[in-house]
Amino acid sequence: MRFSGLKKRSLTGFWFSSILLLTFASLLTSCGKDFYFAGRSLPPSGVLNRVLIAEQNPGVGAKGALPFVDAYYDIRHPYNATTGSFSISGYTGSLPLTIQNMPEEQVGAVYGAGDGSFVIVSYAQEKTGTPITIPGGLSSSIFVTRARDFVYAANGTTHVVSVVDIASGKSYTLNLPNAYRVSINPGGTIALVFVQNAMQPANSLIGTTPSDQFGVYSIVGLNAAQQQAAATSTDPQHYLNAQDCEPQNLPAFCVFPVSTGPNASFDHPVKALFSPDGSTAYVVDCGPECGGTTAGVTTIPIVASALNSNTSGAKGIALVAENNIAVPGGATNGIFNGNTLYLAGQELETSGPYAGLFQGNLSILNTQTGQVTGPYAISDGTHNKMVFADDNTLWIGATQCTSGVTYAEAQATGGSQYGCLTSFNTSTNTATLDAYKGDATGIAAVTGLGKVYTAEGGQVYIYNTADMSERSNFNVTVQGTATDVAYMDAGSDGDNTTY
Repeated sequence: MRFSGLKKRSLTGFWFSSILLLTFASLLTSCGKDFYFAGRSLPPSGVLNRVLIAEQNPGVGAKGALPFVDAYYDIRHPYNATTGSFSISGYTGSLPLTIQNMPEEQVGAVYGAGDGSFVIVSYAQEKTGTPITIPGGLSSSIFVTRARDFVYAANGTTHVVSVVDIASGKSYTLNLPNAYRVSINPGGTIALVFVQNAMQPANSLIGTTPSDQFGVYSIVGLNAAQQQAAATSTDPQHYLNAQDCEPQNLPAFCVFPVSTGPNASFDHPVKALFSPDGSTAYVVDCGPECGGTTAGVTTIPIVASALNSNTSGAKGIALVAENNIAVPGGATNGIFNGNTLYLAGQELETSGPYAGLFQGNLSILNTQTGQVTGPYAISDGTHNKMVFADDNTLWIGATQCTSGVTYAEAQATGGSQYGCLTSFNTSTNTATLDAYKGDATGIAAVTGLGKVYTAEGGQVYIYNTADMSERSNFNVTVQGTATDVAYMDAGSDGDNTTY
């Protein structure tokens, strides 16, 4: 009787499982379209947890490739096969360097450092579109808006700013001495440009201070009336006190200085982070780490009176910085979690056995109160990558992490970790450092699976978020050099370290 009852229950479970499978299959094919969640298309590979890899020099005669892996099974080949591999088709770029991950839009934007190529990757179709030509030479910083209507870039060598209007097929080059980085907000209404090694004091006002003596500028599209007014003015290039407007016969875009009020200044600004509600831009001031005086953030309110009336392109025509918040632990990068801003940077040791070296730190800013807590020691080096992952963790990647206090201390005492990758537990405010594998140039949080994929020292690695233990990467390694990774099937665009 027991055996008979067990058989009956097993049979019931079998039919229940079958019904679930049939229901799932019917959902995938309903309305004649395959999808798997949030209305996203089922990709040709059929893989639902994909991590994209930017790979340089994958083989003889090849300068770049975009393979992807099944991050559920941690393999590069189909689950039911032992051969074959997944790859984005149509990619022809040279030395892919960064991936701007936009999973909500089912796309990613890949920049190639070898040829300046910039291409949109369709996650739904697993192939690339036509490369977007960026004027002005190789870019040191480049972003596309989420709507994929504009690309903004800065060239750190020629110090020009590029604007590509994708819809109209037009592009523009704006002259801005020492421009080297850009930041744009999610809506594409604000596009800020940062001048290398800049110091901008308080009360630097557009129209009063010479236009070439600012540290932060804003790219702005002109409306039709402004274009005509600029073209017929005595100085079209500097219309409304712009640093530059192009083309000068009928200006379409200008780059305007960002003013500072009496309580705000810029000290080697490097990037902007935008509050989740879009009301404020937080400019990261690198300070001592970049040869300046004070690290921190400078706030810029995004208010209606500061925005232009144009319908196309960025709009921040009259931005004014309002306030400074010092961050003693250093600031070169940051990431928002609600009203909390996590800031990574380095602090210069001025005394003791490691005087003259930098210590990597993480500081936590409550943007509602202005209170800064920390700093908490993390990997040394320049912190270029930050992303939240499962198990209340924040992962931080750095380059040149063997030049600071942590490495020197490890050499003196032995045994301590000094890698370029940090896992920071946001519940306990404790940090765990990886063993050194080289520069940590890419991080992808595989949310829901308790994993993080990284690109370190040119290779792909996998970690458990719970304790930073390593998983086998045997089946995900690449032949060339891995420079960046991105979780193509993340739940939101927040799962992105190039922003």
